[in-house]
Amino acid sequence: MKSARAWLRTRPLTRRCAPPSPRKRGEGVALVLLLLIGCATVPHSEDRAIESAIAAHRTPGGVLWVEKPGVVYHRAYGLRAIEPHEEAMSEDTIFDAASLTKVMATAPSIWILIERGKIQLDDPVQHYIPEFRYPGITIRHLLTHTSALSADVPLNYEWSGYDTALKLAIEDEPTNRPGFMFRYSDINFILLGDIVKRVSGEPLNVFAAKNIFQPLGMKDTSFRVIPSVVEGPGGRGGADTNAASRPGPSTTLGMTARIAPTEFGLRGTVHDPTARRMGGVAGHAGLFTTAKDAAIYARCLLNGGAPIMKPETVRGMTSRATIESAIGRTAGWDLDSGFSRPRRGGITSFGHTGWTGGMMWIDPPSHSFYIFLSNRVHPNGKGSVTQLQVELGGDAPPGARFPNVVNFIVGGANARNGIDTLIANRYDILRGHRVGLITNVSGVDGRGNPTVDILRSAPGVELVSVFTPEHGFGGDVHVPVYSLYDERRKPAREQLANVDTLVFDIQDVGTRFYTYISTMELAMEAAADAHVRFVVLDRVNPIGGAIVEGPMLEGKTDFVGIHDIAIRHGMTVGELAKMFNDEKHIGAELVVVPLANWKREWFLDDAGLAWVNPSPNIRSLRAAILYPGIGLLERAISVGRGTPAPFEVIGAPWIDGAQLARALQIPGLAFTPIRFTPDSDMFAKQECGGVKITITDRHALRAVAAGLTIADTLDRLYPGKLDRTKMQPLLRGNGALGPFLERRAKYLMY
Repeated sequence: MKSARAWLRTRPLTRRCAPPSPRKRGEGVALVLLLLIGCATVPHSEDRAIESAIAAHRTPGGVLWVEKPGVVYHRAYGLRAIEPHEEAMSEDTIFDAASLTKVMATAPSIWILIERGKIQLDDPVQHYIPEFRYPGITIRHLLTHTSALSADVPLNYEWSGYDTALKLAIEDEPTNRPGFMFRYSDINFILLGDIVKRVSGEPLNVFAAKNIFQPLGMKDTSFRVIPSVVEGPGGRGGADTNAASRPGPSTTLGMTARIAPTEFGLRGTVHDPTARRMGGVAGHAGLFTTAKDAAIYARCLLNGGAPIMKPETVRGMTSRATIESAIGRTAGWDLDSGFSRPRRGGITSFGHTGWTGGMMWIDPPSHSFYIFLSNRVHPNGKGSVTQLQVELGGDAPPGARFPNVVNFIVGGANARNGIDTLIANRYDILRGHRVGLITNVSGVDGRGNPTVDILRSAPGVELVSVFTPEHGFGGDVHVPVYSLYDERRKPAREQLANVDTLVFDIQDVGTRFYTYISTMELAMEAAADAHVRFVVLDRVNPIGGAIVEGPMLEGKTDFVGIHDIAIRHGMTVGELAKMFNDEKHIGAELVVVPLANWKREWFLDDAGLAWVNPSPNIRSLRAAILYPGIGLLERAISVGRGTPAPFEVIGAPWIDGAQLARALQIPGLAFTPIRFTPDSDMFAKQECGGVKITITDRHALRAVAAGLTIADTLDRLYPGKLDRTKMQPLLRGNGALGPFLERRAKYLMY
């Protein structure tokens, strides 16, 4: 039997195409594409996507590698270099891996040291870097990007050297409570790279070469040290200047010709400016590799980690490690964040991307992975593979298909909710007031601090009571707490006797039958009746404020339909409060503390805001986007309550998942057959057939229409099984949207 190392080196390969030397730029691309297309028996969707990106000058070229048991597909596309002269892409091209460094070098180095008992995942960073000032930040926080440290060290003035970069990283100040909010940060991995050096006694490039690249036979993978930048004798700052040749022949002059150039004429020198100033070796960037070597590494992880780590270590590195944050990250890899693009596989699949145009995604259940490496920043930094990454999240070559999930890219904006506006204005409207607060766990500021704690310590503000909606609050706030979801749905007059201002701060999800807006309306009535001022700390509508879907509510109002508005209303809670107060003649002394920097078309992640579960079964932005439609079905079939993914799966004992998936054709959605057994709620403890719902285009999706289409399809496939009368308490109407849109326009604030 072959050793694991030998098996990795001798895995069977297919489709190796060598394009000719190109002439003129356009002619060369055309010849390369013609030959590459000719090498494939049938043009594949991924081939077409990559070739289209090359033709549109979004990348000079790239190398694709896809594997599934029994299938290996790899291919080179386009050009390796455009300037100063054209060079054809080849499968052995060496690419600047950029942030793939984090998952191919730094994270596994940390986990190897964890396996050896040298590091503990939840140890404070301060334990390994004593000069680091924040004892609450742990190794886990760095690996999951939940440390709340800045995205990068300053680059707006001249500096150089590893030690200087480390000093800047250590001096950075967290802006949020650690563990709560996801902020992708190179500083996290700069610190991790230094921890590897301090704990092992070897710079990261040397440790990774000895313990990862050499044992796996990754001959073309290494850091490329810049000796003139390295500080001190022998590379005191962290890079061993003599180690560049140790990992393999990629560091020799003969191999430089195979390195894909990036921007600024860089070839064999790291593109990332921070890593470049650090001397080429950093925990966040600096690695160079080939698709073949990256495939060896991916294959190693899929096969249990031998010979570099144990299976339980691989599981630790690739399983969800975020605890408080709603963003899914492993201790190193991406599971489910706005950077998950393109994502393949189920909830246990993991991956990463790199700024220069590389990506890797691994799906353990299907024993599959794919890799695409490119130098999209060559020659002028204007290339982009963002759309290509999404397209590559679709079909794989025939025989290598496996389920696809496309997530969304964080917009990076700086929107702020009403609580942040209140803080910025120094609590001006609440000073001198006795405050009652209506809130739950979703009431937090931009740093993750609970509004209840903020108001309890705000100067000049006396917090005297807390009121909680459906699902409660779940914390000890040291003031009287009253439920608004027991026998009473609004505050009693005696509960407001000692209150001057009643403040509402709860995250809504943009759907009429979600009960928090009903709690707000009833509390406004109570405040008006008690002559208490009512303040709404406005919050972003997480599913956007541009798309509106009917029908309008008709008939008698109730707790799941408090006012005649559309199901997906496209309004913020502050805007709804203004509408309720005016149209229902409540007469409350209403103050809305506004949002800052929000655009109506933005979803929550576009706005740069963290997701916090507003209730136990709305566990992701995806679920919130689907909720206006899938929620309509929750009394008729299982919508995933009692499973890990409420509102992202549907099913019933009488549904054939494969049949239903074939029958459903809904814009913006894809469906995968599944079987599941809910622990609670509808069909508890009964095995259900059904489908997993994947959002492929949230802007094209009309969730309410999708829910009704699913109901129609179930009726057609399984006559008499779906009791549509159970949908009526939430659907409630057929009214046209026109009149509502006219009414709504008067109350829009943004």
